[in-house]
Amino acid sequence: MLIAKQKRKENIAEYVLYMWQIEDLLRALKFNKDDIYRTLVEPLNVNDEKKQEILYWYLGIIDLLKEEKKEEFGHNYHSLHVIRGLNELHLSLLEKDSKYNSLFVAARGDIELFREKSAQKTSDIEIAFDALYAKLLLKIKHEQISGETSAAFDRITTMIAYLSAKFHDFQRNAKLC
Repeated sequence: MLIAKQKRKENIAEYVLYMWQIEDLLRALKFNKDDIYRTLVEPLNVNDEKKQEILYWYLGIIDLLKEEKKEEFGHNYHSLHVIRGLNELHLSLLEKDSKYNSLFVAARGDIELFREKSAQKTSDIEIAFDALYAKLLLKIKHEQISGETSAAFDRITTMIAYLSAKFHDFQRNAKLC
């Protein structure tokens, strides 16, 4: 919860990937409240009241996943809504930001390859996030990543980092109005 709040403020892309990781972690713990507390909450250096708040946050995510019938796989609608918003920004930037356009052109082929491998028909941005999450999982598993695949991840990462920065710029400017 604490990390999620910080990431949401600072880097929307990291926030989405973090939330996906939390979903998978909760699934790995079989949504067991005691295991979640022991593994994710108890080790935290916060007071008991904050621990309870954090535990209820995790339980809230579990409730969402169950309500949305995503106990086994998939991502909750909130993170998918964030990605849809990022996709709208992506489409807007393609029309008016030449730097972003060039970053997307550089990553487009890689995104298409990931789309083919995943057999998904979702937006370019969701495919890019799926690719970045796959990279995160490969790193966690300490699996080898080829130079070619690593370069593809780098191009996608660069594009998403720029998109994320633009998202936060847009949010800051909206608050000033």
